[in-house]
Amino acid sequence: MDIQLNFINNSNDVNNSEIVIFQKNVANFDELSVAWMVIRYCGVGDNYPFTFPMSMYVCASDSWGNYSPQLAAKTGDLFSMAFTTSGDRLLPSGNGTSPKEVQVRNELSKGAINASIYKSGKLLATKTSIAPEQKAVFEFKPTIWIGVVSQIVQGEVMNSAIISDINTELSLLGIASADIVMTGGGPGPNSTPFSFNLENIVMA
Repeated sequence: MDIQLNFINNSNDVNNSEIVIFQKNVANFDELSVAWMVIRYCGVGDNYPFTFPMSMYVCASDSWGNYSPQLAAKTGDLFSMAFTTSGDRLLPSGNGTSPKEVQVRNELSKGAINASIYKSGKLLATKTSIAPEQKAVFEFKPTIWIGVVSQIVQGEVMNSAIISDINTELSLLGIASADIVMTGGGPGPNSTPFSFNLENIVMA
């Protein structure tokens, strides 16, 4: 079931800060995360409702610049990029080796592939340069990470310095809907760090 979330800016922000929301691929801790959603110009007192879907989609591209359609994926699924009579195609290949992961295997005889996961049509995670007979693995906890950033582009990989600055992880486990309330910030020496809390939680 999709989770209905509502970001509320109750902060003292004076910098038109941008808010980034993302998930971490826990199957690869050294992998850099993608800015799944960036909330811009949400003024003090404003709110930004959005849906966090449970469903996800997988897509792959080959070294010739071709992109597969996005295929519905669930944990435990295995997909393979294979050479067929109609060119390179991403095909469902049954169950992977872990019930917690979505796996994408490169079964081409030559050329690396890139594999990506999407939620709500937006890029959630990506793994590049998967060599033949190698696979990408994606695993996500039922949590989101949220923080205040600047000059981040939605859908692009964030650098490690930005990711290490974001330390708020919110668990969505069992939640049907909730407000994400941002407080803190402000000008001058009395300003406090931004903080994010779930409020008005409705359990599924």
